[in-house]
Amino acid sequence: MNNPALLAYLGTGILSGLLAGLFGLGGGIVVVPALIFLFEPLGVNPNWVVHLAVGTSLTTILGTGTASVLTHHRRGAVRWDLFRKLAGWMLIGAWLGASIAGFLPRDWLQRLFGGFLLFVGIRMWKEPSRTPEHLRPVAGWMGLGIGSLSALVGIGGGTLTVPLLVRAGVPLPKAVGTASACGLPIALAGALGFLLTGWEQVDLPPGSTGFIYWPGVLGILLSSLPSASLGARLAHQLPLHWLRRLFALVLFMVALHLLF
Repeated sequence: MNNPALLAYLGTGILSGLLAGLFGLGGGIVVVPALIFLFEPLGVNPNWVVHLAVGTSLTTILGTGTASVLTHHRRGAVRWDLFRKLAGWMLIGAWLGASIAGFLPRDWLQRLFGGFLLFVGIRMWKEPSRTPEHLRPVAGWMGLGIGSLSALVGIGGGTLTVPLLVRAGVPLPKAVGTASACGLPIALAGALGFLLTGWEQVDLPPGSTGFIYWPGVLGILLSSLPSASLGARLAHQLPLHWLRRLFALVLFMVALHLLF
């Protein structure tokens, strides 16, 4: 791994870890676009750039998400009862999404991710509804859908899980902590799916196992683990209104770049 690549991975890890801790996003929203931009000039087969970015992102979320969950748990901000309702369905959905992703063309996957970022940016810009809803009747279907879409685009699911929990009446800090926990089974199932789907591809870069690029995983985790813990602590201290809107603007810019 050369020095410029290592610095890029470290910078990506710092930002993704902070966002994972602050918003329960898992970090994939930062990692996937960053890896797409990093892989393309390195001579990676264009057909597999997005697949490698998504598979690598899901693998980093396992480490980043764990650091975030531990910090939130110590502050009593993880609703494990809600986690049990959602996690199993998310696990099944993530496996389905990762299995489908290996058969999608690169441009479709990139545009799917760009459109998803645009949707998430709009949702983050708007104030979340706080109308109490009963989660139980829709938990299975929501978990299945969140898991599938999250694995397809390489995220931990927090971008969808947090708004769902807030609408169900869960306070924002606990919604973030619970979403961080829910992201771990999604990341695990998704990473395994991308590993197996790309297992027989022969034109992947050295250091890859299936659609997981290990130098990128290690470089990002070096900085994302400590920054995720920091972000989780800040989530309980900072007003998130303007932070959420600033992040929404970043999402809009990245989404437009990927789409057009």
